[in-house]
Formats: sequence, C-alpha cells, structure tokens
Amino acid sequence: MSSVMGVCVDEGTDNGKAEDVVGCHVEDAITFWAQNISSCNDLLKLSCALAEACPRAQAAFGKLDFNKIYGGCFSEDRCWYRCMVQRMINSEKCQVLYIDYGNSEIINRSEIVEIPESLQYPSIAKKYRLWGLQLPADQNLSMFDQGKTFLGSLVFEKAIKVRQKARQKDDIILVQAECEKVDIGEEVAKAGFAEKCKSPGSTEDVEKREDAVQNQRKKMKAPAPLWVNRPGHVLCNRPTAVLDPVAATARNQAFAGNRVILTKDKTPASAPVLNRSLACVRDQNLAEENDIFEEEKETQRKENVNLLRRQKELELEVEHLKGELQMIKQEKEESRKRAEYLEETLQKYVGTKMKDLAAKVKMLKEIRRAKKNAGFGEQLSQAIKLVTEGNITVPCSLEKVQKIWTEYDLAQEMIQLCKNGELSVSLEMVYGEVCEGNDSEEVFQQFLKWKHAKIEEFIDIRNNTDAALQILTDLFSGILKCFDLSSEASSDTEEVPGNVDEALKEAELCVSKELKTDLTEHDEKEKEIIKSAYSKVMHKVRQEQNLITVIQKTYLASVEFKKQAEKWLNRRPNSDNLLSIKKNMRSVKAQLRWKLTEKNNLEEADDYSELEITRIKEEIAALRNKLLQEIYKERDEYEKLAYLVQKWFPELPLLYPEAGILTYMNSGGLLSHSLERDLLDAEPMRKLSTRRPLVCSEIQDQKVLLKGYSVDVSSEAKVIERVAKYRKAWDQQKEKSSLLQLLFLLFCKSDPLVYLMVPYYPGASLTAVQADAPLTLEETLKVMKGVAQGLQTLHGANIVHGSLHGNNVFAVNRKQGVVGDFDFTKSEEQRAAADTMVVGTLSLVSPELKMGQPASPASDMYAYGCLLFWLCIQNQEFGIKEDGTPEVDAVGMDDKVKSLILNLFRCDRLTAEQVLRDDCFLLVDAIPVPSQLGEEHEPPEEHDSEKTDEEEDVVNSKKNAVNPTQ
Repeated sequence: MSSVMGVCVDEGTDNGKAEDVVGCHVEDAITFWAQNISSCNDLLKLSCALAEACPRAQAAFGKLDFNKIYGGCFSEDRCWYRCMVQRMINSEKCQVLYIDYGNSEIINRSEIVEIPESLQYPSIAKKYRLWGLQLPADQNLSMFDQGKTFLGSLVFEKAIKVRQKARQKDDIILVQAECEKVDIGEEVAKAGFAEKCKSPGSTEDVEKREDAVQNQRKKMKAPAPLWVNRPGHVLCNRPTAVLDPVAATARNQAFAGNRVILTKDKTPASAPVLNRSLACVRDQNLAEENDIFEEEKETQRKENVNLLRRQKELELEVEHLKGELQMIKQEKEESRKRAEYLEETLQKYVGTKMKDLAAKVKMLKEIRRAKKNAGFGEQLSQAIKLVTEGNITVPCSLEKVQKIWTEYDLAQEMIQLCKNGELSVSLEMVYGEVCEGNDSEEVFQQFLKWKHAKIEEFIDIRNNTDAALQILTDLFSGILKCFDLSSEASSDTEEVPGNVDEALKEAELCVSKELKTDLTEHDEKEKEIIKSAYSKVMHKVRQEQNLITVIQKTYLASVEFKKQAEKWLNRRPNSDNLLSIKKNMRSVKAQLRWKLTEKNNLEEADDYSELEITRIKEEIAALRNKLLQEIYKERDEYEKLAYLVQKWFPELPLLYPEAGILTYMNSGGLLSHSLERDLLDAEPMRKLSTRRPLVCSEIQDQKVLLKGYSVDVSSEAKVIERVAKYRKAWDQQKEKSSLLQLLFLLFCKSDPLVYLMVPYYPGASLTAVQADAPLTLEETLKVMKGVAQGLQTLHGANIVHGSLHGNNVFAVNRKQGVVGDFDFTKSEEQRAAADTMVVGTLSLVSPELKMGQPASPASDMYAYGCLLFWLCIQNQEFGIKEDGTPEVDAVGMDDKVKSLILNLFRCDRLTAEQVLRDDCFLLVDAIPVPSQLGEEHEPPEEHDSEKTDEEEDVVNSKKNAVNPTQ
C-alpha cells in the first residue's frame, strides 16, 4: 500500500502520530474536516480577537489574494471568522472557505476585511481522508449524498481518534479513524459508500477524480451554510444523542457548502473534457440566473411593502381630513350661536357694562386694602443687604490650630447674630431650591434696578386707574345735574357729556389692567433676575456655612491627629494579635472536626452508649461557642485594623497581606473565612429549598438562616459588592434602619456556594400574620412606618430593593416593621420582574416597570402602597383600573390612609421620607428592631426565606411565615 501511495503523498516524521479530534464538516463519504480537542481555548481567544478587530478593520480592496487569510462575516450569525478566497463569482461576490471549520459559502466583497498579521496563522481545522479508501467510480448523486450523510453520522460533532498515515501534497492528511473503538473506514466500506484501493494506479485515479470533483464544486454556487459555526460550539457543546439521519442529511448538505453534480450513469474515463466544461458553464449560468431572480424577488417584496405603507398613510390622511371637516362644522355652529348671543346681549350692554365695572372696582378696593402694607421683594432685598454688609470673612491662615479655633468662635458668634441658617430656610420657602446662575457682582445691582423699575410701573398703572375713575365720576355728576328736575338751575344741552362711552371704556381698561397686574407673577426674564439674585444670596450664605464647617473639621482633625500621634509615636500597629486569634481558631476548628467525626462514628456503631453520645454533644457545643467567641474577637481586631488603615496607616494591607485586611474591608465587614457551614449545627430545610440551599442553625441562643447562592468567578465580586453596599446602609443606623441585618458571609470549600447568614423571624412575615390573625389599623401603621424607614435607608444609599412583597416584609411582635433582604445575585430589574411580586390578586409591579422602564425608588414606593392597601382592606373586594392600579375610592378605609395610598399610586409618587412625614404616622412611635444576636424573640413557627410561588399556598395553609429574597 505504501508503494501505491508514494505517487501522491509525502512521507513525513508525523506518520503514525495519534490525536483526538472532533468532526466539524463533511465533504464526501471519505473526506471530512476536524478540530483538535485541545484547541477549544484557541477558538475562544480567536473569536474574541476577530470580534474586536474586524468591525474596525479596513475592507479588502483591489485584487484578492487566494493565498492570504482574511476576515469574513458569516451570513447566518453575522459573526466574523477567518477565511480564504476560493474563487470570484463576479465583481461583487466571491466564494470563501472558513479555514477553522471547513465549510464555505458565497458572500459579498464588502463582508471581507483585512486582519492583523498576528491572526494570520495556520488553520485550526484540518482536512482528513480515510486511509486506503476511494470513492466508487460509478457513484451517482444519490449515493454521494447518502455516503456523506453516513460519514457525518459517524464523525460530525463526535470525539474521534485519528492516526496519521500519510500527507498528500494538497495538505490532505490520510488517517485511520476510530470512534468508540469502531473503525470508521471499515464502516464506510461495509456500507458500500467507498471501496478499498485495489491497484497501484487506482489511488492516482482516485486523486484525479477528486480533483475533478473539487473543480466542479468551485464552479458551482455554494448555498449559505445553515450550521452556526461559532468558535467553541463543536468542542464545548457536543450533542450526546445520536444524530437524526434526516436532520443530519439536511445539515451536512448545508455544511458542505457545495453540492457535487454527478450524472446517474457511470461516466467513462475517456469522456471529452469539453462536455464537462459545458456542464460547468451551464451550472454557473444557472447560479447567476438564480441570483438575479432572488434580487428581483427582493425588489418586488420591497415595492409591495412601500405600497402597503403608502396605502396606510392615505387612509390616515382621509381620517384626518374627516376630522378637520367635523371641526369646521362645529366652529360654524359655534359662530352662529355666538352671533345670536351678541345680538341678544347688545340690548342690555350698558347695564351689563356698568355692573361688571362696579364688581371690578369692588375687587380692586379689596386688593388695595390687602396689599396696603405689602412690600415688593423686601425679604430678598434685606437678605442682599445682610450678606453684603454682614458677611463672615475668610480666615487669613489655617496653619495654627489655636488661631483657627479663635476665628471659628468669632464666626459662630456672628452666625448666631445674623442667623444665616434661618435666613436660608425662609428664602428657600419663598423662592424654592437654589439654581446655578450668574455669579458676578452685578447680580445684586441688576435685581435692585429691576425692582425699582417694576415699582414705578405699578405706581403708574395705579395712577392711571385713579384718573380714569375720577373722569367717570365727574361725567356722572354732570349727568345728574342735567336730569335733576328739582334743581332750579337752567340746563343747557351743550353741557350734557357726550363722551360717556369713551370714559366708560377707558375706566374698564385701566381697572382690568391693574387687576391683571400681579407682583408675584413674572416672565422668564424677570424670573431669571430673581433667581440669580437669590442664588447669589444663597451662595454667600453657604460659603459662610462651608467656611465654618471647614474650620470645625480642621480643628477636630488636628485634635484627633495629635491624639493618634502621641499614641503611635514610638510604635507601629501590626497584625500579630489577629494572626494569634486565627491560630487559636484553627486549633479549635481541628478539635471540633475531630469531635464531629467521633460523634458520627459512635452513631454508626451498633453498640454505642447514649451517655457517651451526650458527653460528646456537650463537648461539641462548648467548642462551637468557643469558636464563635474567637470569630467575634477576630471581627473586633479586623475593625481596629480597618479603622487604622482608613485613618492613619494605609500601608498595613501591603505590610501584612496574609491578614486579609482588604478582603474584610471590601465585604463591609461580613466576609469570614474562619466560619464554615460544616462546623455549625445546621438543619437543612429541604421542603422550602427548591431554588437554593437553605439551612437553619442557632448561634448564641438565636436562630439564624444560612442562604446559599451559587456563584462563579465573575459573579462572586458582584455579590460581595452588593452585600457590602447593603451592610453599609444598615450600619449607618443599625437597629433604627428597619432593615434585616446581615450577620456573616461565608464560602463553602466543597461547592461553589456563598452562604449569607441572617436572623430568623419565624411566623412574622405579613403573609403569615394576615393568614393567622390580621393586623389592626394601629398595628398596620406601626409596622408600615418601620417599612418606610427601611426603604428610606436603602434609597438614601442609592439602593433599589425591587423585591418588596408580603413574604419579604416582617411584622416582628406585630409592631416592628422590618424590610427583608433580597437576592444579591440578581440585578434590580431581575428582582422586580420576579413572579413573587404579587400579594393575593394584586400585582406589586408598578405601571412603569410593566412598560419596560428600569426599577427605581418610585417602583419600590408603589409596591409599598400596594402592601399598605392590602393590609387595610382586609377581605373587601376591589377592582383594577386599566393601568393595573387598584380602585382605592371604591373600598372603605380611614380617610388619611386612603389619601396616602392615592398619593403612592400617582405618577409623581411620594418618597419614603415624605411618607414618614404623613399625617398617618405622626402619632405612631418608631420602634427599634431587635435583630441582633443575643436578643430574644419568640418564634411561634418556622419559616423559610427562599420560597417559590407554588409553595406559598401550602405554607400559608400551615400558617408559616417566610423571608424570601425572590
């Protein structure tokens, strides 16, 4: 056989080399492409590099080099892969071979780009041919497709072992292939899709026939491959089931990129070359005609789409014209009615005019009487005078603490005299919040100039009104004299006033103008002047406040620095105490593990002693308590070192990296590598732990929950960051924050899990409390005030809860509202979209979340309003509006509570801080939450903090409470 292959192969040093590959493409019954199993990471890195480089790369211009590697955009997934040009179809299209997968297709030239030299290395996929086999000379097209399908079922996406026999001159490797100890070549030969080489000249004939087949493939149009050849797809996502023959046939036909056209009858070896050339030309013409037909079909489709769009536009225009016509008819009818009304009122015009004028004059008298002592802009004018004449000067130097402190005392005295704090509050009540404006010194002059002009304008308007009314009074006095029959004085017709209409019209205009003149309403330019002056005043006030704050902080910092300098003058802090505590803990943990092993061995023994078991359990309990004491000592020592790092010694983590100070600080003081789940007396809660591991334990006479979260390298840092942010928010007010306290964060050594330890509140969730004994209105207000306090704490720390529902809010002792934690592995939007965001038949998801907007503090306040509504209505029925909000007006409840709930369902909802100031909670005392270790609370029933929606009905029927995060 080696003599036969000598005419077409190169004998190399790699002959006999075995490797494990995965088939990725099949060309015929004996030829396939495959990738080495070890190239998975190379494919992933290559995909990332191509995805970054190709979109910005330069398009391939000019004549394409058939020996060069380019980047090509695959038509199915629009991703970039390495390719080589096989042949040019026309000036716009060309056929390319994806060298890392073996399939080919026809793509546009615009989808071929230059790639860097660093990516132009040999292909990852190799082309193999089964050793000692050749395609039958009389094989027709049907047998060719069946053979290709058969080989695909043996090698495609399957791990196979190939042993190299020889390498042909066209880089095709002749191999002996096995899959699960089955010789693939033997199977193909048995199936009749290939035959073994019989004579020395047969191999050369086979090679010639294969060259003819390849030439024919290059001249045919290649359909777009249907298989998504993504890097890593073959190696990382191999199907485990046997390939469906029908599906495999369709898929492998697409993988091949080209279909080889063979005649049904056996083609003689002496057939003229001209016939084959004509067949190839005919196939190429058919392919080009098919492209033209597809383009015409796409053009017709676009024209149909444009015609349909134009038809809809015309229909909308007709509807618009109909609406305009209807509006014109309505305007015509209104004009007719207005004309009739004017004709009717013209007869009593003078009487009506006089009556209206009298009413306006009466109103003007009341306004003048009310504004008799009112000043225009006096408050802001006084503020300008105060901040310009009585402002605090900046200290000349802050180098000496004694001098700074003296000036600070003087500044404090001046503040007490001028009361800038009260001035700031009063101005904000009148003019609103400070805005950024002109900060030049001309602002005050501009305001005073504008104020003077405004006052003069108003005085002129008032004088004109007085003059017009005086003229009207004189005219009516003359009319009275002319028509007084009892008067003996003779009257002349020339003395009768003839300009009454003009005087009446002038008086009405002047009175109306003064009534419309409002000193509190200004245009945009006037508002800008007032805001600039106000902002300048507030800027100066806050400058003085900031100056006082800087002086005070500088003094306090100097005192603290002096104290610390005296303390650490001759010594430096170290981690010896911390490392000593860690050493003691390792010893205690070793003893505890030994006792646990001894206890398990005794329990498994046939003749164990109850007294011995009891003794060991007592020793285990004592060791656990000792371990916890050491853990708390470790935490105290970490807190001391963290304070020193933040204040005075930032180099400590670098000097003592083995202490893990930075890890502790980044976790918010929660992460503990010393505490392990296996060392606790943890009881699994299997029935309520369908989503994640959940166990219950007891620490220092308080029950706690350990909630397990599955994390990897990428999500671990995000979980720690969210936990630390939550802990920081709780730590600002601790028990008064009304948040569920996070006790510890610990990792599991055997599994990729992180456990979060929280206090255990059995039977205290709102769902369980309402199912057992519903809260009264007074209890509801006490509990919901605590919940509002918890939301205020979270929102103040820029945290959106997103998971506020009846199973995650607790009414401890029926009077303490506690907001539970949430799933730290999920984002705000993922938590807000969970199925648990419902209570009864009422959805807790706000209308804006349903429309796709992101979660926000406002969406938390909507869920808060729904919970308050649900607690207050008890068993009353209610309707739902179109936007998903409940119909609050249709149910009976306290008026103040109803007003609060309506304000929580508006688009501009109340914040948590505004809710706490509502009238409903003014008489409700705030109650601190005893959630710390060591404090006792009576657990009526057990509950779980990770309960699915299907389990809620079961748990509620048993009157159990839950503490869910999702």
